[in-house]
Amino acid sequence: MISLPLVAIALLPFALAARQPDGGVVHAPIVRRSHSNRVANLPKTVEALRKKYGYQATNVKSTNSKRASTAAIPITDEENDSSYSGVVSIGTPPQNFNLVLDTGSSDLWVATTSCTSCGSDVPEFNPSKSSTYKATSSHLEIDYGSGSAQGIVAQDSVTFGSFEMSQELLAVTNITSGLIDDGLSGIMGLGFASISALQTTPFWEALYNANDLAEPLFSFYLERYVNQANQISAAPGGVLTLGGTNSSLYAGSIEYLNLTGPSSYWLLTVSSVTVQGKTIAIDPLSGLAAIDTGTTLIGAPSPIAASIWAQVPGSTELTGDWQGLYAFPCDTNVTVYISFGGTNWAISPLDMNLGTLNDTMLGNASSTSQMCAGGIFDIGIGSAPAWIVGDTFLKNVYSVFRASPAAVGFAQLASGLSSSTGSSDPNPVQVTGLPPLPTSTSASSSGSGNSTGGSTSSGSASPIKDIALSLTLLASVAGCFTLFL
Repeated sequence: MISLPLVAIALLPFALAARQPDGGVVHAPIVRRSHSNRVANLPKTVEALRKKYGYQATNVKSTNSKRASTAAIPITDEENDSSYSGVVSIGTPPQNFNLVLDTGSSDLWVATTSCTSCGSDVPEFNPSKSSTYKATSSHLEIDYGSGSAQGIVAQDSVTFGSFEMSQELLAVTNITSGLIDDGLSGIMGLGFASISALQTTPFWEALYNANDLAEPLFSFYLERYVNQANQISAAPGGVLTLGGTNSSLYAGSIEYLNLTGPSSYWLLTVSSVTVQGKTIAIDPLSGLAAIDTGTTLIGAPSPIAASIWAQVPGSTELTGDWQGLYAFPCDTNVTVYISFGGTNWAISPLDMNLGTLNDTMLGNASSTSQMCAGGIFDIGIGSAPAWIVGDTFLKNVYSVFRASPAAVGFAQLASGLSSSTGSSDPNPVQVTGLPPLPTSTSASSSGSGNSTGGSTSSGSASPIKDIALSLTLLASVAGCFTLFL
């Protein structure tokens, strides 16, 4: 029998081919790609996230007259909510690739046919087949924690949704094994220019600077597959709306929270976490958080992670390669709410449970119950931002990333979507009015600006501002990139 998700994916290019309605917004569907080794790969995921932000593990890092518009872009769900990707077209004629959509970085890179370490499962961009490709003499290496991407700084035509422009990118010739999942070709950074290793303006921000966006923002709805019993090789993963929001995907109003400090990462301040009914107040100095769509889990400072899991009976911290992760009895529903100074946003127990652990994974932790891995881990101490808030939380809200005034907004998901109620529909939401979805090709083939009453500014504490003001320089150092002329 042919599965419904696969049929849906196969028909997406035709179902979405209708002309985009007026309004200047692009809605991009997201697709999810899944593999069976998700739980086993958690230690690598945690270590990569620590390195990405420079942590040390515990006990051991407008004047233009152009018509503004919006694009709705399909998203693919990778490895049961490990990451989310979208189709980006590069070159003339365009070559299409699935790239990770990452608000925690700001560079665009793609594997090329000159890549000596790319496997056969990595679709590659062929520069020789693009009439608009221009290489420079500069070489760059970007370290993402889980590995590095090395290549040539270049320029080419880039299309995302219905938007097209000439964009600086890294044409990758070597990547660390495991840096990207099967079927993916690179990363599209959605952070700010100040943390770009290429020292260039990211695609979305260039559109904003050129007044090409109907609204100075982009927004995400992320699907949930972490609770699905069957492993899914690819699945619709949600929608990225570039230049606006999609009111059919959320209920009520959007609560905007001003960024903490200058624009670098998308930074907010965690004010409290409530676990099993117990509220843990967070000191502002320990609350600085990057809102990162490219991160699977939630990373919290060591003492706060310990306090969170202390509220869950039977939970235990893991050791060895699994150090920093926590296990809890699988028959326990872990209820968590997180606040950034306004609403207490619920995280579904489904997202707090990453899957069962075997005896080898548990190590010295003994238990008479079947144990599962938790969605909040100990990221360590001594670095800024102190928190990394990833998809474990973002699947539970409609999220908006606004350039001006700089803010991140959250809203309750619309009824029927994967939500914090603890239920998940295996058939993802059907979004209408989307543009055609390009297919991935390899080189071998031919909001509103109004805040709700609960909106707050997170930058009132001067010590936090002092930390945030240093993030641009900090990010440049932590990025660990080397430029060879």
